[in-house]
Amino acid sequence: MTRTRAEAAYLRSATAFKNPTLDLLHGRFAPFVVAVLSVVFTPDRPAVAVADAHVEVAEAIDELRAAGIDSDEDRRIPAGSAREICRGWVRVGWLGLQIEEDVEVYRLSAHAVGALEIAGRAGGGRARVSRSRVRTLLDAVERLARDAESDPARRREALLAERAALDAEIAALDDGIVEPLDDDHLLEEAENVIHLARELPADFSRVAESIAAMQRDVVAELRRDVRPTGDVLREYLERGRQVMQATPEGRAFQGALRLIGDPEHIDELTEHLHAVLTQPFSRLMTPDQRAELDAIARRVEAGVHEVLTAQRRASHVITAQVRTHDPIRDRQVDDLLRSVMAGLHRWSQTRAPGRVEPVRTLPLADVGHLRRSVSDVRPAGAPEPLASVDDDVEFVDADTRAWGGPHYPELEAYVARLGDGFDLAEAFAGADAETRRPVDLVGLLEIVHRGGLVEGDEVSVVEAVRPDGSTRRFAFGAVTAATTARPGGTDADD
Repeated sequence: MTRTRAEAAYLRSATAFKNPTLDLLHGRFAPFVVAVLSVVFTPDRPAVAVADAHVEVAEAIDELRAAGIDSDEDRRIPAGSAREICRGWVRVGWLGLQIEEDVEVYRLSAHAVGALEIAGRAGGGRARVSRSRVRTLLDAVERLARDAESDPARRREALLAERAALDAEIAALDDGIVEPLDDDHLLEEAENVIHLARELPADFSRVAESIAAMQRDVVAELRRDVRPTGDVLREYLERGRQVMQATPEGRAFQGALRLIGDPEHIDELTEHLHAVLTQPFSRLMTPDQRAELDAIARRVEAGVHEVLTAQRRASHVITAQVRTHDPIRDRQVDDLLRSVMAGLHRWSQTRAPGRVEPVRTLPLADVGHLRRSVSDVRPAGAPEPLASVDDDVEFVDADTRAWGGPHYPELEAYVARLGDGFDLAEAFAGADAETRRPVDLVGLLEIVHRGGLVEGDEVSVVEAVRPDGSTRRFAFGAVTAATTARPGGTDADD
């Protein structure tokens, strides 16, 4: 059955109005939605923390109601709290929820950005059919025809004509012939630039959303894939690396990225815009037009960052899913959940309605001791207890003991014979050869520190004897043992 032209046109129109962009503009509360979204989200603030957005939307609602915008007879603001309104906008596709730096934020969807641009153009008056807009169209058509031309001779002819025109313009400048454009023409050019730039935020958002949608599709396909992990690993990792090539929007963005992705190009764009704003004709522009013109470079940079962030996020998510993909475990979990739901359904049919005591902890299986080897038939047992030895340890090799730590018992007995107020350097020099090793100097200093010591301004030098007979000289601040023990004595870390 064939449709009439009117019926086909109506069906296309009905389908178009199901798009969230037209749905936003066609809804009953469209003026409120457009006004609030344009206030909360700006070109310099594309993402807003969820808590901040709820507060700002609530403030906007209070201000509008205080101004008499909303009344019982004429409801122009949707019912509900600011949080409920924002969550509703997320459900219909006007806002998107994302996690950025561990903070949940709202971002305008591509549909919302497009709706705001349409409302902004409609509110700012009709676009004029100016010389600048027509020239932009003609230049685009000419460039398309030149790029599509496959005949080398004709392309060469076109390039020579373009070079001749440039040479003529350069010659006129050399002769001092300059034809300045009037302010009205420059104003038309600026308005055309602003018109073209208004389309970019929605384009960037569409690219980012297409990448996110592709990521969700890949993850869903991976979870449904029942092949072994090794079979799907290479395929999905390659899709994660080529995420930008997976959508038409991503491929188009890669082409545009060659023109705007270089930071030097962004800097040049910023310089050109600032140069335009310093020209006399810019006084004819409205403050909003000047602000839009000044924000073009920032919008481009923010859009590129948004798309590249979406690309990195998608690649990371796909790679992480592939690495943790286990179809056997997923099937086991699915079977377990289905069995639990079936058991719960059967239980609910046999139990009378009432309070159900929840299961707070799951039982633990007491496995006990697992046998490590099937060849050992002896029962598992505890190891034999260690033998207790009360005798002192005997060192078989005396040289090993000589290279050990300080001889504390011998040093303590030696210090006890010296009395109070002795000099540490003199005491060390008078010790036996076995207790004049470098490490014994440290032990002697530690023993003296326990009873208190006094540091002097002079420098003491001692000679220590190592177990192999070699000597080492050490210099340190003079230290004298205190005549009486002082609690909390001076530290001898030097």
